[in-house]
Formats: sequence, structure tokens, C-alpha cells
Amino acid sequence: MELIDIGCNLTHDSFDADRDQVIEAARTAGVAQMVVTGASATGSSMAFDLARTRPGELFATAGMHPHHASDYDDDTDRLFRSLAENKEVVAVGETGLDYFRDLSPRDIQQSAFEQQIQIAIDTGLPLFLHQRDAHDDFVAILRDYRDRLAEVVVHCFTGKRDELHECLDLDCHIGITGWVCDERRGTHMKAFMKDIPQHRLMIETDAPYLKPRNLRPRVKSHRNEPRFLPWILGTLAACRDEHPQQLAEATTQNARAFFRLT
Repeated sequence: MELIDIGCNLTHDSFDADRDQVIEAARTAGVAQMVVTGASATGSSMAFDLARTRPGELFATAGMHPHHASDYDDDTDRLFRSLAENKEVVAVGETGLDYFRDLSPRDIQQSAFEQQIQIAIDTGLPLFLHQRDAHDDFVAILRDYRDRLAEVVVHCFTGKRDELHECLDLDCHIGITGWVCDERRGTHMKAFMKDIPQHRLMIETDAPYLKPRNLRPRVKSHRNEPRFLPWILGTLAACRDEHPQQLAEATTQNARAFFRLT
């Protein structure tokens, strides 16, 4: 079984002491390739540098999370465009809107989102998106640009059934994380995981965040790791009444095609 983790934050400082071991453990667990998320100017550069150390195994995105949108300026835009010229960078993002904490003003988030959408249009790269508590504005902006974009994935989807279908109607792929394994806040999703067409579905850990709460045997550390991706796959397969091996093959094929991985 080969899996691809389409979103993991391997440059996070929680991995500084054992990053190589974490990557090797993921490989042993069947995670053949990983896309390292860029969520800021510095983080995107670090993701790119890390991806270069393991060609064909690690890849990177280049973008700015809406939490950091206030930092987006002309230099940031130039950096992301420069990074996007490299084969290791396979998507623009993580970008989008996050009204849950409003760490950047909403109008600034929207502006940074649109500027990164334009990078994706100009480069032809896929778009790696984040949305939390901002669905209506998020979909409205995306709808304005969708016909000029290549592939789009709504990463770490956590919304409602109608929100899912609005994203699917915009021809988006959907990334599912360990949120679906969380009995406190992800239970509602289990009822409509079957609604996602198999060719639009991908899986991710969002490590070090969102460790699956139903992981067995229990792991004492709160840190999520790419090696737990098979557990997310198994939970998702159960929700969809599908065999894990078949779902693994489908999500891996989807990820390779979406990100144009070699």
C-alpha cells in the first residue's frame, strides 16, 4: 500500500529534533511521498529547502496562511512567484480565509487570497486552500476565478454537507485529515464522506496538528505525524464502505495526478 500525505507541516519546530526519523517512520508505514505545506514566507522557503533534500519523496507548496495575511506584501508575492518556478514546488498555498480567530483583518485576508490565486493563474500550478468559518466569502471569491485556475483542493475540509457540495460544484478536490477521526467535532462528517466522488478525494495528516483521536494503540505524544496517515485512510474507508486498499490506490493516484508528482 502506497499513500501520499498531501499536507504536512514538516518544517514545524516540533520536528527539529527528529525530522529524519519522522520521515523514515512515514516511509515504513507506507507513506511514499509527502507535500510539505508552506504557510508563510519563511515557512515556504523552508518547505522548499526541505523538499530539495529528498527529491521525488518530498515536495512543497508556497503560500501564506490567512492567519499571516497582514504580512503579505510585494516582496512576499515575488518570493512565492520565484519559488513556484522550481519543480519541487507543486502548488500555491496554503491560502484562503480563516474567520475563526481573525488573526488578520478579513479584508486583508481576502486581498492576500486573491493575490495568491493570481499566482496560481499565472503559473498554472494547483491551488492549496484553507477555509474555516468563512465559507460564503471563500466560495464567492473562488467562484470569481475558478474558470481561470487549474486544479484546486480544499485542504483539511471540516465543514457541513452543503458546504462540501458547493466546493464540489466548483470542481474542487477535497483533502480529508484526522478531523474525521475526532468524536468531539468530526462526527458530523462521517454521514457525507460518501458524497465525495472518489476521483476528487485525497488524504493528509496536517502534522503536527490533528492527531487522530481514535488512534490505537494510543500514542502518548500529542504530535501528529505522517506515519499515522494509514489510520486516517482506514477511518475514511469505513465511512465510505470501501476497502482500504482500493481507497489507498485511488487517493494516491489522485494526488499524483493533481500535484503532477513523479
